[in-house]
Amino acid sequence: MSSQREGRTLPVANASVRVHLLDGGSFGKADIAKLHNGRHGEIRLYDWCFLIQHRNSGRNILWDLGISSDRTLYTPWVLPMYDEVEAIGPRQTLQEQLRDRGVEPKQVDTVIFSHAHWDHCRPFTKEFPNARAYFGPGTKRHCSPGHLENGEASSNVQWDGRFFDIDGRATEPWSELEGPWKKFDPFHNAMDFFGDGSVWIIQAPGHMPGNLCAAVKVEGSDSWVVLGSDCCHSRAILEGEEDIAIFQLPDGEMMSLHSDIAAARETIARLRRGEHDFKMHIALAHDIEWMKSAKDDVLISLLSAQMKSEWLSRVRQGERP
Repeated sequence: MSSQREGRTLPVANASVRVHLLDGGSFGKADIAKLHNGRHGEIRLYDWCFLIQHRNSGRNILWDLGISSDRTLYTPWVLPMYDEVEAIGPRQTLQEQLRDRGVEPKQVDTVIFSHAHWDHCRPFTKEFPNARAYFGPGTKRHCSPGHLENGEASSNVQWDGRFFDIDGRATEPWSELEGPWKKFDPFHNAMDFFGDGSVWIIQAPGHMPGNLCAAVKVEGSDSWVVLGSDCCHSRAILEGEEDIAIFQLPDGEMMSLHSDIAAARETIARLRRGEHDFKMHIALAHDIEWMKSAKDDVLISLLSAQMKSEWLSRVRQGERP
């Protein structure tokens, strides 16, 4: 039987997955004017990633990698921005966090990047030697060639040549997800990743080409959690209390963190319908409102016992967790 909300149905999920929130570091000095239109000030902006454990197959998947304190993992284009926002990795590396959850780094077989921005995506083979990465459709065309195109590390090219160089210098094994894509209400293009309905990878246009989110059926409940990544940057935007920021660069150009604002708004509307019509629980990559309120038991269940103590207290106070 399909899951039904207000006359609509979701595909049958014949399995579920265990999902763990992982600390992916933070920006100590994020400009809120780049998130919320007409706002000013600086905040600490957290960066979440996730471990998805598929019990039936024994597979361990990472959804995004957050920020690392290892500067060698970032390109010359990224490093000035890395310093400007005071980026810092988590106190425990992702490898350490995985071991605390009983997973060795070599047991990670897949990294799914919601998109190619540097605070979500970085070279991974040294940390997770048995993993292969996946991006959403359209990423390769948008991001190739990368910064190593001419044999030197270019400071003028945003995208990392270790992924996107097209002349043999790429070091990271990856491919684009090919589907098949089908409807997963309220989203038009979703892929049943394991074929058992437990994890749906969803095309989520707007933030940048290839942007993804995911819907996962959480073990031990009848609930869907949506890993919303950067489909929007705050709960306030999701609820329509704030608008997407459009800001001016030093050269006078106007821009947004979303490459296609109209498409981003449509994706946000679909997330909102997923929450309202199907009771999905939305976990955005940079949002902490559900941690502050602690009213959503399903999302709180993604935190380890250790996270629910001092770590969570520090996050609520805007400190480095």
